[in-house]
Amino acid sequence: MSSFNKLSSKQIPTLLILLAAGSLTSMTGGVVSPVMPEVREQLQIDPQWAGTLVSMHCLTIALFGPVWGILADKIGKLPILIPSLIFYAIFGISGAWAQDFNSLLLSRALLGAASGGVAAASIGIISSMYDGEVRSRILGYATSALAISGIIFPVLGGILGSKNWQYAFFIYSLGFPVALGAALILKERKSKSSMVDMSQTQQLIKSIQQPSVLTLFLALGLTSAIFYVVIVYAPLHFKAAIGATPALNGAILASRAVGAAIISATGASKLAKRLGSAKAIAVGFMLMAITLLTIPFVTQIYVILPTALVFGMGFGIVMPNLYDALSKLNAPSVRSSVLAIGTGASNLGQFFSPILLGAVWKNAGIAVFFVGASVSLATTFLSIRQGSALEKAQYDQTPIGREG
Repeated sequence: MSSFNKLSSKQIPTLLILLAAGSLTSMTGGVVSPVMPEVREQLQIDPQWAGTLVSMHCLTIALFGPVWGILADKIGKLPILIPSLIFYAIFGISGAWAQDFNSLLLSRALLGAASGGVAAASIGIISSMYDGEVRSRILGYATSALAISGIIFPVLGGILGSKNWQYAFFIYSLGFPVALGAALILKERKSKSSMVDMSQTQQLIKSIQQPSVLTLFLALGLTSAIFYVVIVYAPLHFKAAIGATPALNGAILASRAVGAAIISATGASKLAKRLGSAKAIAVGFMLMAITLLTIPFVTQIYVILPTALVFGMGFGIVMPNLYDALSKLNAPSVRSSVLAIGTGASNLGQFFSPILLGAVWKNAGIAVFFVGASVSLATTFLSIRQGSALEKAQYDQTPIGREG
């Protein structure tokens, strides 16, 4: 908690609002995942495409997130954050009245576009407020806050969804009070120039062409693809295997978030400091792979919940270290843009995960978890092989654009 001790009384409410805004982005898919089996049955959706309803928002986050990030660097973060929060609530709630697959898919796509604005602006403000080890710790707290919301919202969505699957969509209305809080509390320094800066654009292009940055983008995409194997297919598997209700599926999803929350607040940065970024990230991927392999073979809830918790711990190690590495590689003037592109890469992984694996699930069922574990193992070796680039990202204190 030493990072919070370094904050003034005025900074703490600002950070809490930003964490609340970021937490909404983590529940975009988590709220509806526990009720997806019921949605699929109610709307008579082909099992191969059911997963796209959970991940559709990821595509539009990936498409719009970088745009919002670039605009946030140009015109300011708050003009992006507040309207995005309002539209997040509107488009999220609208899914409750969807009558068929296409209308629900559209509402999910619009929700994703708004969520991309929330993510780009909130993480951009956080990354520009802090530097060095403090920023690494704050990003860990941010990941922990996302994980905690991942504990609360799947359980809440499952409880409400047990009464009626439509009720789960009303949770998105939380975007309204967070938008109000952002308007009342957050302040932003005016940029001296809001016009398009060609040198800044060139710097952004130079930054994203770095092999180490491209490696981090790939790692973020693969991490999210692996993560969504659990989000999309675990509820479907457990309903078929043990008759899991929406509330139980919500509890299982929440357990992986507990693991992420436990490790990401302090453990992820400490592990990286002890082992180095590359080895710490590899450990996280290994934990994810091992727990994915166990999913088809566990049927007792007292085994399922701890397994989900360990999977979350692996994810909680990987994500903050990847984002911290990406942040350290880039100058503050383009950091929001690069982090937004990283978020876009992450969400592309989430979007394509059920598209690529939908046929596997439809035709081979539990084999989808073996495929996810294989990808996680492959990414483990990628992390180790690219260790020098990741170590530079973790410890280099003079990213591009800062040299003078």
